[in-house]
Amino acid sequence: MHDPELNPFSYQFHEDPHPIYRWLREKAPLYRNQKMSFWALSRFADVQAALMDWQTYSSAQGTLLERMDPKLFEITPMMIFLDPPRHSRLRRLVSRAFTPRRVADLESSIRATAVRLLEPLGERGCGDVVEDFSGPFPMEVICALLGVPEADRAQCRQWMDQALDRDPDTPELPSRALEAMMNLSRYWYGLVGDLRSHRNDGLVSALFDAEIETDDGRTTSLSEGELVGLCSVLAGGGNETTTRLLANAAVLFARHPEEYARVLSDPACIPGAVEEVLRHSSPAQYTARTVTRDVEWYGTTVRKGDRILLVIGAANRDEREYRDPDRFDIGRTIRNQLAFGEGVHFCIGAPLARLESRIALEEFTKRFPRYAVDESRARRIHMSNVHGYASVPFMRA
Repeated sequence: MHDPELNPFSYQFHEDPHPIYRWLREKAPLYRNQKMSFWALSRFADVQAALMDWQTYSSAQGTLLERMDPKLFEITPMMIFLDPPRHSRLRRLVSRAFTPRRVADLESSIRATAVRLLEPLGERGCGDVVEDFSGPFPMEVICALLGVPEADRAQCRQWMDQALDRDPDTPELPSRALEAMMNLSRYWYGLVGDLRSHRNDGLVSALFDAEIETDDGRTTSLSEGELVGLCSVLAGGGNETTTRLLANAAVLFARHPEEYARVLSDPACIPGAVEEVLRHSSPAQYTARTVTRDVEWYGTTVRKGDRILLVIGAANRDEREYRDPDRFDIGRTIRNQLAFGEGVHFCIGAPLARLESRIALEEFTKRFPRYAVDESRARRIHMSNVHGYASVPFMRA
């Protein structure tokens, strides 16, 4: 009998990865996929340790299993595909937009966006969680923050989804994904050029005057490519995590009405519920690293230059870290979970995603104290490292 295979591009795996994750944690805590030439760690403590050790587990060759052309990163350097010190310099600049105070100041505008999208659903009594709400909602928020014109936001979201879409059982990038990447890149270059001439109050315009320290100690402004890279990372990250988190939440609460009843009776439970959705059904399933020196795990040497997956989705259901980890329990005490990563690459937009999700659930529960999901018609996305739904039809019960 063959051992199970960890294949992040398997459509069957996307439906339910957890049986394989359980096998990995128990039988192959250091796993090797010879065909696709990668290793994988799946236990919480191991994944957390590797995330913290950026010197050994480098992001510089990309954080997806698919290998990207390094020239792309030279032209448009992306923060998540950089190691310190360059990563740290870019992150320091962008972090000014994501301080707790600045994020808290966005609450009223975020709530207005949630209400605007949910009101028609409340009146109709039905709709699609993803298409009508969890897709456009975070895209509107992050695009407003960046300074992207309203008329362009739906198209940007469509290109982002296409850029991440994958064919079954192969790490090769499909032509539609490459085309979407090119369209996005052209769009961001065009936007940066337009905003230089016609500035607005968005983050991109604010970064034109920002200065960054170079390796030799001089200061310089951000290049066009660096600004485009930041747009790509922030828009992509700001879109995908919250979109999938809210759709996962809708499905989980429909499956577990007793947990939904707890939220309805006490909205103060919502922040804890968001953390449990993130832990139980992590949108980001893995992040890839390249090993910079020989390391040993469980008696086996992982060689310098090898690729290794840090499987967040498996780590967040590790029995060694969480009691009864497959149970969805919004009252669970969560000391730590890895849905947003850890260490220097901890998701810079995590406070914004948490705020958006809290507001979204607060406003959704007001309009739908009882609802049902039609799981027979729900569709999964097919991306490499992100799991979740492309469509979740629902109706008032």
